[in-house]
Amino acid sequence: MSTRDAKEKEGSSTVKGFLSYFYGNFVVLILGFAQTPLLTRILSTGEFGKSGMFETAVTVIYIFSIIGLDQAYIRFYYEPDIDRRALLRRCITPSLLILAGLSVIYIVFSDIANGFLFGSGGADVTALVIIYAFISVFERFFFLDVRMQQNGKLYSNINIIEKVLSILTIIAAFLMIGNDFRVGLLSLAIPWGITTTFLVIRYFVRRGSEAKGHTAPSYRALISYGAPFITVLLMEWALSSCDRIALRQFADFEELGIYDSAMKIIVLLLTFKNTFIAYWSPVAMERFESGRDEENKTFFRRAYEYVVFLGILAAAFLILLRRVIVLLLGSSYRSAESVIPFLTLMPVFAIMFEITVQSIKYTKKGRYLNIASLLALISNIAGNLYLVPLLGGLGAAITTGLSYIIYFVTGSYFAEKCINIGYNYKKTSFYAALMIAYCAEAAFVNDVLVDTVCGIVIIACAAICDRDKIAEITGYAKNIIKK
Repeated sequence: MSTRDAKEKEGSSTVKGFLSYFYGNFVVLILGFAQTPLLTRILSTGEFGKSGMFETAVTVIYIFSIIGLDQAYIRFYYEPDIDRRALLRRCITPSLLILAGLSVIYIVFSDIANGFLFGSGGADVTALVIIYAFISVFERFFFLDVRMQQNGKLYSNINIIEKVLSILTIIAAFLMIGNDFRVGLLSLAIPWGITTTFLVIRYFVRRGSEAKGHTAPSYRALISYGAPFITVLLMEWALSSCDRIALRQFADFEELGIYDSAMKIIVLLLTFKNTFIAYWSPVAMERFESGRDEENKTFFRRAYEYVVFLGILAAAFLILLRRVIVLLLGSSYRSAESVIPFLTLMPVFAIMFEITVQSIKYTKKGRYLNIASLLALISNIAGNLYLVPLLGGLGAAITTGLSYIIYFVTGSYFAEKCINIGYNYKKTSFYAALMIAYCAEAAFVNDVLVDTVCGIVIIACAAICDRDKIAEITGYAKNIIKK
């Protein structure tokens, strides 16, 4: 087989693998167009803002419970002769024990915690927080097992089922309790609980037919690898939550609701981000384990170039179409138009970050991730403290977008020190400058004609600079149609 044929075969396999993950999230994306307007139409901005604080609370409990053992599971999964059943058992057991202890602490301080997060809330809200935290831990490991098997079809089908159940739960909960933030909480907990139960049952049914390995890392080895990720995840949580906390402190639930509605619209890009990460993490680790250095570097560079190109196009189109999408939310959410542009930077640079920092994870140099997270967090806190009192949700969006650029830049710098892949950062810098300028224009000028012209210019620049990518994508599409 020629080198060209080998590359085409590899490229086709890569695209096919990604599409098996993406088709489900594409359907989820379509269903999301029904779910988000459904919530914003039945909940007032204040109640919608309260529901947005739910995931913020659960995530911090989840991070301390998981103690980075999910990253340890990914790291050791492809090692030769590994006993994957023992690996999963040794990763999930400490997490559940820690979560049990944290649940007791939350119950003790539930009045204070619920008062700050939701303005009020009784035993039912406390129970939902704890139940959802347990579901999150089980879901993380058992869904991760599906990802590590690179079972894209099951991954996609589970996501579709979860989203359908979520929409049905919203309707049923609203009919029972009306305009109450608990509707949003139930729409998260119930569907995820059902799909996670299925994944747990599936795992134990299948485990008997799997070949058993002979080695498994000790608890000490797993925790030693995973522990540095606690600070990384905490900082990432703070990075993604400081905006909501600042809005809760300096604004009100109405402003928080508008901001959260804008964040829901970013699901267009977050869907692509989550799909890619689900596919990329196991593929990257398997590549590194293969030991083919030069081939791997070429593979990583190509993947990075595709993601940058598609990410910039997706962000530009979303900013262009944001007015149409906001119309679906309702008149009280119309000010979300100015918040959306800078938020588009978050998923784009988060995807790029996930590609470049895999070399840090593989070389087990988690301290570099800590440094990158800390710098981004400091800038995020400073930006929110200064801009949120002045600009409200727009200030939080500006801070979030720029903080993720700092996160990407510092993380990528350290990643190249670990393994020098040779990504094209000059082109990335050019695209970043264009997008920041476009976001500023869209947020502050907010003129339809100027927006349209700027968006077309950016799309045209990307099409010219990456015309080879367009040709390759078109070629893949033609092959798929022929087959």
